[in-house]
Amino acid sequence: MTDEPDRPAPYREPRQARSAATLARVLRAAEEIASSSGLEEMTITGVADRAGVAVGSIYRRFEGKEQLITALTERMLERREEYVAEQLRTAEPSLSGVMDAYAHALLQSFADGGNLFPELLRARVTGAVDRGARTITAIHRHLLDAAAPYTRQIRRSDPKTALDTVARAILGACFHNSVRPDPATGEAARRRYADELSDMAIAYLHTPDRRHAARP
Repeated sequence: MTDEPDRPAPYREPRQARSAATLARVLRAAEEIASSSGLEEMTITGVADRAGVAVGSIYRRFEGKEQLITALTERMLERREEYVAEQLRTAEPSLSGVMDAYAHALLQSFADGGNLFPELLRARVTGAVDRGARTITAIHRHLLDAAAPYTRQIRRSDPKTALDTVARAILGACFHNSVRPDPATGEAARRRYADELSDMAIAYLHTPDRRHAARP
């Protein structure tokens, strides 16, 4: 016997193409409603109406709204992980090119869907925090892989730790921008902000450790 709360079973994955298409329609409808009205206003009935499916067909796959939000979180995180990975794969072959791609991709990822993405990460839904952590870990790994050929350009004493520092700093700045009352909005403003984040990261990576340099 344990004190751990019961966890809801995972939603049922579709096995047929038609079912997969219906699920995609349901999740797209859920994302549209949540993006425009917020998670609190999203209901199974509203999603069914928007997706053009019967309410019962949603309940055959999801036990309730929490499982639907879990699936929506999974969908959005997968999409963003793939987007950041693709941007890093096609980045200009240099350390600055990698950091530019990372900053721009992350900022764009948080901007897509308005406040929905950070709201999903904050939602108290079973598995959401763990899934978000897995995505952050995967994105971090993509950055390390993309930057690996250029680590000789890093002047910090521990290049891996330095990359970890800038990865966390840019991720935090992008998340903060998505929830602040005066975010950088519009393509030009976001591009400028991402450029500044990348410049900050490159300046740090190209600067020797201050404390190490000061020692005799």
